[in-house]
Amino acid sequence: MRIKRVLVSQPKPTTEKSPYSDIAEQYGLKVEFRSFIKVEGVSVKEFRQEKINILDHTAVVFTSRTAIDHFFRICNELRVPVPETMKYFCTSEAIALYLQKYTVYRKRKIFFGDKKIEDMAKVFQKHKSEHFLVPLSDVHKEDVSGMLDSLHLNYVKAAFYKTVSSDLAKEGFDLSGFDVLIFYTPAGIRSLFQNYPGYEQGETVIGAFGAATAVAAEEGGLRLDIKAPTDTAPSMTMALEQFVKTRNKK
Repeated sequence: MRIKRVLVSQPKPTTEKSPYSDIAEQYGLKVEFRSFIKVEGVSVKEFRQEKINILDHTAVVFTSRTAIDHFFRICNELRVPVPETMKYFCTSEAIALYLQKYTVYRKRKIFFGDKKIEDMAKVFQKHKSEHFLVPLSDVHKEDVSGMLDSLHLNYVKAAFYKTVSSDLAKEGFDLSGFDVLIFYTPAGIRSLFQNYPGYEQGETVIGAFGAATAVAAEEGGLRLDIKAPTDTAPSMTMALEQFVKTRNKK
């Protein structure tokens, strides 16, 4: 089967030029994007069930703009006045600057790293006395808690938002015309089966990025034809290009 049409289970890139567009142009492919998952904020009722008092904390750790949006949304819905003394620790400068949407940007209370939580180690060590709150999704990596545990800091994780399946089937989205489906998260795999119960792969090529995504695919009974990262393909686009080059040549 010659590869002609590829579906990437992510939102469409904000710019026209991307690694996927380069592959599409080079190999004559039609690459489409459709997010299989979406983010929803937890309700006030759900948040209260976590039994967390926001004002018990003196600092907040943000790993994304989404976390910022839902932290301040919950505070607003609970009518919790965030004190001016609250400190904010962000994994990147871009995330830190986003705080200007909700609070006055002051260097003495906003700290940021260089994209990775590991970059914040020295900053956290200077603020060991703080009581940290970490707003996260209901499904998240453990890198933040791992870092805070290693530094023996006082912190609490809380789900302020959650990842749920997009309503693909209800919207009439048809998978049958795609030769390749690319997944980046286990949640994307779950969405596939939730939207299309009894899905049968047949000759469709499945690609998975990351070990957790690969495990979810295989546990779901899918045949994995493309895996990344690997030694020869550190990115999914490189893995896809290698596969298409070999398959279409045949």
